[in-house]
Amino acid sequence: MSNAPNAAPLEYHELSIASRDNLLTLQSHILAEASKHPGSTGAFSWILSAISLSTKVIAAKVRRARLQDVLGSAGSENVQGETQQKLDVIANEVLLRCLGGRGGVALVASEENEQPIIIQRASGHGERYCVLFDPLDGSSNIDTCAGVGTIFSILRYEGGEPEQAILQCGAKQVAAGYVLYGSSTVLVLTTGHGVSMFVLDPTIGAFLRVADALQIPQTQKIYSCNEGNRLTFEPGYQKYLDWAQQNGYSTRYSGTMVADVHRILIKGGVFLYPPTKKAPDGKLRLMYEANPMGMIIEQAGGKAFARKQRILDVQPKTLHQRTTVILGSTEEVDHVLKHLG
Repeated sequence: MSNAPNAAPLEYHELSIASRDNLLTLQSHILAEASKHPGSTGAFSWILSAISLSTKVIAAKVRRARLQDVLGSAGSENVQGETQQKLDVIANEVLLRCLGGRGGVALVASEENEQPIIIQRASGHGERYCVLFDPLDGSSNIDTCAGVGTIFSILRYEGGEPEQAILQCGAKQVAAGYVLYGSSTVLVLTTGHGVSMFVLDPTIGAFLRVADALQIPQTQKIYSCNEGNRLTFEPGYQKYLDWAQQNGYSTRYSGTMVADVHRILIKGGVFLYPPTKKAPDGKLRLMYEANPMGMIIEQAGGKAFARKQRILDVQPKTLHQRTTVILGSTEEVDHVLKHLG
């Protein structure tokens, strides 16, 4: 596959074929990246390894969810006041256990927990990191066998009290990624030097790289949003939707951010979650969802905005802060922004 910046993006099946002769495991990819940083302690690589292991376990749990009777509500609510699904709790515990035993992890923060969890207080030598995650995005879709995912973000730990230490803008992320548990288990990762895609091969238990230096198509007449809320959108978003429908656009929306953004990364288009009457500040979480997805999309040559501000420039005030989202192909994001005035 060409790494040229202006190369035309390939379709997903073409990516797999084009990369077949150059397959690397995720572990080999991580080690190759680490070799570019002399003096690296390996802590960052171990964290990515822990996330990889966690998502393999979660993928197995998702595949066997109905057989193991772990579908449906857990009978509790998370800090957001949302009903937790059984697999929300399981996925959260898996990630916390795997990350909790890895050196270099100072703090972890989850959508499911009210406060960050301190893993290491002592300073010691080498860099330490904060790991944030949405353990199971779209979990309400699990009962109907629809795609769900895990989203993660990694920041450097710069000291201070836990919540203040973790409240960094998205531009400071050192890595971001997601895993989509769908017809196959796909991991998409950026460490700030482009975007790579891996697919889990269950026969060998390893993620294999199928695409490197991914580039999002610059335009595609597709938008993804929950039009059930359209009547409560701000006027600019309603004007955009009117314009899009008058100009031959199609809509694709699954209710799982990971699945919708993955499609846009591969096919092009725009994902938007506007402010609504019920959620005037937006619904998606800035630190667990918008920031990591924003970093991935930008690294693939797209754009990511919260209203008219770049998402990665938003300074978070609280751990569970919500935000509006517009991200995807450069030209398609620009069309939305023009209608916002």
